[in-house]
Amino acid sequence: MKKLTVLGSTGSIGTQALQTAAAAGYAPFALAAGGNVRLLEEQIRLYKPKYAALVDEDAAKELNAAVKDTATRVLGGPKAAETLAETPCDMVLNAIVGIAGLPAAVACLRAGNRLALANKESLVAGGALVTRLAKESRNPILPVDSEHSAIFQCLQGIPGAAVQKIILTASGGPFFGKSKEELTNVSLEEALRHPNWSMGAKITVDSATMMNKALELIEACWLFDVPEDKVDVVVHRQSVVHSAVETVDGAVIAQLGAPDMRLPIQYALTYPKRLDGNLPRLSLTEYGTLTFSAPDTDAFPAISLAREAMRSGGLAPCTLNAANEEANTLFRQGRIKFTDISRLVADALQSVPQGNPGKLDDILAADKTTRAYVKGLL
Repeated sequence: MKKLTVLGSTGSIGTQALQTAAAAGYAPFALAAGGNVRLLEEQIRLYKPKYAALVDEDAAKELNAAVKDTATRVLGGPKAAETLAETPCDMVLNAIVGIAGLPAAVACLRAGNRLALANKESLVAGGALVTRLAKESRNPILPVDSEHSAIFQCLQGIPGAAVQKIILTASGGPFFGKSKEELTNVSLEEALRHPNWSMGAKITVDSATMMNKALELIEACWLFDVPEDKVDVVVHRQSVVHSAVETVDGAVIAQLGAPDMRLPIQYALTYPKRLDGNLPRLSLTEYGTLTFSAPDTDAFPAISLAREAMRSGGLAPCTLNAANEEANTLFRQGRIKFTDISRLVADALQSVPQGNPGKLDDILAADKTTRAYVKGLL
């Protein structure tokens, strides 16, 4: 069995990755999480990894006491995930939520480990740095997001010069069809009712604002080396067509599948091979009709903001991401309205000074500056 490190092991992607690992030929080698002592202890006892880590130091001490009867070594502190990411293994699956996943992605690539990426913020905030390190390590970044996995699969055997356009599909979230005015007073409970996917709170709110798709647009630009005007977004409510690629001759090649994250996770772990992992199968006749429509950028301006950030370049995508993370948190805390999320992001893009993301420290400093600016607007 190959060695698998899962960063963010107690989250939605992390738990599904662990369920998928054995069928893909991997044994959990190291697991990292934020502060969920109970679930990480369960994972340690079930999967018996060599290492485990919690970012919260007090939680790490509690975990260490709880698993003293096991052979797992427990690490703690803000750099614990980075330490595991750079520890030699066969694959690091980075499913940490938010900008916190960027230092671990950098550590993984610098160490020469193979990276399966479910942390889109690493590429949104640090795209130039992360893609450069991937080229230097000669290890391609294997996308885990269902849309980027779909594009990656569609591109197999297609030369870059033959790609006309990338088509990202979006579910439209729980508020599809609502006007800007109707969104003003929606509740957190309503925003967390995603129609197709079971995800963590942050990404589910991002899906409701369509900021998740905005971040994925930026991620696609870096992963597949295309400008933002070569990436289209199409609302597809059924989440069956996970994304598509249009070639220069007009052909459109799409990847379809049941809305189940275990399929893209398994493909990242087994690439370039495909295995029968006993995953749910797609029945097109059960769906009958598949629908597609253009996104409403008036009610959901996030995609337009992402395009603006990519055209501006430099640290603008980092600013967009940091402002969104902060605003998303404020909404979940009940301190701002739903429509304030995009408003605060737009304000930050216009007002926070931009520079060039030369080093990891530059990116993290810009992230910190933007968060302080957004908090100061309250």
